[in-house]
Amino acid sequence: MKREFRQIDVFGQDPYTGNPVAVVLDADGVDTEDLRRFSVWSNLSECTFVLPPTDPAADYRVRIFNLAIELPFAGHPTLGTARAWLDAGGVPATPGVVVQECGVGLVPIRIDGETLAFVAPPRLRTGPVDAELVATVAAILGIRPEEIAAAEWLDNGPGWIGILLDDADAALALTPDVSGHPGPWDIGVIAPIAGAEADAPAFELRGFFTDGTGPLIEDPVTGSLNAAAAQWLLASGRATAPYTARQGTALGRKGVIRITESDGDIWVGGRTHVALSGTADL
Repeated sequence: MKREFRQIDVFGQDPYTGNPVAVVLDADGVDTEDLRRFSVWSNLSECTFVLPPTDPAADYRVRIFNLAIELPFAGHPTLGTARAWLDAGGVPATPGVVVQECGVGLVPIRIDGETLAFVAPPRLRTGPVDAELVATVAAILGIRPEEIAAAEWLDNGPGWIGILLDDADAALALTPDVSGHPGPWDIGVIAPIAGAEADAPAFELRGFFTDGTGPLIEDPVTGSLNAAAAQWLLASGRATAPYTARQGTALGRKGVIRITESDGDIWVGGRTHVALSGTADL
């Protein structure tokens, strides 16, 4: 059966410079194995499937798959799914705000033209990472443990281990390798950008993941990582909102993530662009 399909570029400063996500609209009635098979075939970091909501407060429900598993939440798929739903004619019940239902519950998404922003969900795991695990992550990243300024659990669905380095050049110089360190791994590297001007990105981020059966993959731009990193950086006084971060530099992308704070909520936003539009046969 042919179903509406969109591929959205998320967080790119310009079109085709962010992170793509495949979105299948109206996936009702498709079984889980077919969803998983299509997601793997898409060969993108995530693929999402829009379904009728089960919570009356939501505009739609979404299931999010990466190349290996179903995720309760992911950042750029959240923004990409909202953009696809709006592009397909979706009208939110509350003007200016889309409410998404997913594995972590309801996630509000604010609309501002091409820019969308989601509320950072609560972390499922917080606190410092133990020294033994930090040493293993340092070995994967190819650095000494003492080069890591701090390490924190940034688990909001994807179980990111947050690694703070002293400067962006050190982050961009990383050449990680998981040989001899079976995963799965979700490693987020955060580093301040020295001398950043007021309107320029203040942090460089890199996100690496593996399902334990293959090499470490670098994600171009990662909403979930930026959301949890913002919670950590703001709570620890290492950053003040609003600020912007960049990601994807090492891959030749131009991901820009905007972090703002309002009424105690942290919003994670960026531009969204409909790259492909058509149908998918599921």
